[in-house]
Amino acid sequence: MARLLLLIACLIGLTAARPIDWWDVPRHGGNSFNLVPPDQDYFDALSGYGADWVRLAYDKWKGSGRDFLIGDADHYTGIPASDLATLRATLARADQAHLKVVIAPLSLPWLRWIQNNGNQYDGRLWEDKAHWDQAIAFWRDLATALKGNPAIGAYNIINEPTPEKGAGLEEHSDMLAGIRWYLDNRGTARDLPAFYSAVIKAIREVDPDRPIMLDAGWYASADDFAYWPGPLDDDSLLYAFHMYEPWEVTSTPNMKRTPPIPYPGMAPFQGRQQLWDAYRVIGYLNNPIAWANAYGIPHNRLVAAEFGCIRRLPFCPAYLEDVLSALDAAQVHWAFYSFREDAWDAMDYELGPGNPPPGYWDNPAKAKRGPTPQFEPILKRLRPAH
Repeated sequence: MARLLLLIACLIGLTAARPIDWWDVPRHGGNSFNLVPPDQDYFDALSGYGADWVRLAYDKWKGSGRDFLIGDADHYTGIPASDLATLRATLARADQAHLKVVIAPLSLPWLRWIQNNGNQYDGRLWEDKAHWDQAIAFWRDLATALKGNPAIGAYNIINEPTPEKGAGLEEHSDMLAGIRWYLDNRGTARDLPAFYSAVIKAIREVDPDRPIMLDAGWYASADDFAYWPGPLDDDSLLYAFHMYEPWEVTSTPNMKRTPPIPYPGMAPFQGRQQLWDAYRVIGYLNNPIAWANAYGIPHNRLVAAEFGCIRRLPFCPAYLEDVLSALDAAQVHWAFYSFREDAWDAMDYELGPGNPPPGYWDNPAKAKRGPTPQFEPILKRLRPAH
């Protein structure tokens, strides 16, 4: 009888669902880059719209040291206990709202997020492989501390890495230029796939199957997987990219132009004027799809982890519709940027195209919100999920 029970247990173990299986169907969510840890109402509201995951960046939160959860990005010695308690409490609120959380650091040891660094770029992690050790130790510690936490859908190792910056490869370079650059830098501190592999190994020492999300280089550009020599050696990985292209059109500087660069229309990209419309959006977003197809990576392992546009731009609803149509056609996961950000309202689509309501900045979380044309492309796709 004991042998029979052991055999049954082994068979159950072989067929049990793995955490990565949650990602087998398209998952839709939002980004949380808030100044303070979101409360229960925040997570309930996102879940109530039909989202099933949230990408959580905690770097703006006040911690016990200079850098939340790291203590000091210049000298990591361990995760501060009070910061970890704050994160765990936040994860519990998300879990209560039935949301999976993707933890997405903006900083790592030796790589402090620019907005927490006096607006000075910090690329030390990509300059010396000796700096990798503390970043790897941080992730080993975090994975150990959060092992088994039911809220976590994935670990996103670093948001928008830029190992290419200042190292001879321009943003949105063609594939051949990227491959040449990577071959010249393979094995150095700028080797992003190698860095990820080292972090993955450390996480797997303490957590064998938690999904891990990997941003492409150059701010997670959708065309920056092209130089990677293939997928990494782990069967619970998600490959993430962001979509704000063309940046000159979707971003804040375009609000200052009279008139703004239109969409659809001609816009600067890759050093020349190009026509950007629904077809161009599809073509550009085909970059990670083509890379995945070349290596047999299923589309359900691709994530558009951020996308958006400044809500006051008159074409923002049309742009969001075109981006989402392309992502849905490819059957990839997505998370819009951003949900009820409490320090920056420019991509809070629930506010519509105008100024925030009176008294908004006294308590952004309690501001009156409702359906708007800006939010509708997202909202109509979230609703069917519930």
